[in-house]
Amino acid sequence: MPENIDIAGLHILDVSSFLELLLRFILNTAVIMVLVRWLYYSTTKRKDYLFTYILIATVTFLLCFLLESVKLQIGFALGLFAIFGIIRYRTNPIPIKEMTYLFLVIGVSVINALTSTDSSLVDLLFTNFVIVFITFGLEKLWLLKHVSSKVIIYEKINLIKPEKHAELLADLIERTGIKDIRKVETGRIDFLKDTCELTIYYCVTTPESESEEINGSDKNDDDDDD
Repeated sequence: MPENIDIAGLHILDVSSFLELLLRFILNTAVIMVLVRWLYYSTTKRKDYLFTYILIATVTFLLCFLLESVKLQIGFALGLFAIFGIIRYRTNPIPIKEMTYLFLVIGVSVINALTSTDSSLVDLLFTNFVIVFITFGLEKLWLLKHVSSKVIIYEKINLIKPEKHAELLADLIERTGIKDIRKVETGRIDFLKDTCELTIYYCVTTPESESEEINGSDKNDDDDDD
């Protein structure tokens, strides 16, 4: 079987290059599926980010592999991180955990696409294994809980007194449905409207409790003021 196939001067197929692309793509897809479908999705149940991560990983891998011949490698890889770091999906700020997974899928895809042929297959497999193993350890073994926050407009300002903290907490749990509220901070108080801003900190257990908006205002610990 010929290594290269040319038709009318056009380079149709390079067998060795195509096989390398295929093997790297299979490896990258398998690792990404383990990271985002098994580790991430099984914990958060967020289909919107699952869809995003798989597509970003696939496009990033193909971009890096197919443009490798342009010799942009390091600059191109760093440029991808810079672009996503600047954009940060401005239409909907990403929680810190989701931002970490975004960085993770891009990093894995860049590694699998641009690893030099001088490196052995064992080196590449070991790198992917370490990433999956550490993510598994943090996500499943240590059971680290992600703390998020919401800003709500609260009208029972008589309950914000320190001596009525237990009543305030019970009322917030009943009205918001968020069970694991760790801390409540009091913000601006409007005595004319008898309302105040409360920031509640809670552990995320389900996507519904994280994404639900309360009285229109919602933010996470990692959000920066623009």
